[in-house]
Amino acid sequence: QVQLVESGGDSVQAGGSLRLSCVTSAYSANNKCMAWFRQAPGKEREGVARICNDGMSTIYADSVKGRFTISQDNAENTMYLQMNSLEPEDTAIFYCAAAAGWVNGLRWSREEEYKYWGQGTQVTVSS
Repeated sequence: QVQLVESGGDSVQAGGSLRLSCVTSAYSANNKCMAWFRQAPGKEREGVARICNDGMSTIYADSVKGRFTISQDNAENTMYLQMNSLEPEDTAIFYCAAAAGWVNGLRWSREEEYKYWGQGTQVTVSS
């Protein structure tokens, strides 16, 4: 049974940094894509970044470009999200998601493209 477990969420001040981790089990990332989503209070869940298993096919939401970096370590079955220059608007529950195959770049932020989801980790950024 595929499982995704996020960690690394915390409360930080604006301008700070956090690194989120998503450890997978019973999931092979070969020829597949994974992503980070987030859901802020009162808002819909939105895509933050996507990575495919070649490690080079990354896409970011405009709101996080230049501040967040998605990466993966296939040997450790772990995906990361390095978040720098955090802003209060980044406050949200962050979820990792894993697809059953390759996710087209035009559809990367659609939730239905991802079959497996973690439970989420809370990130709170104070001003």
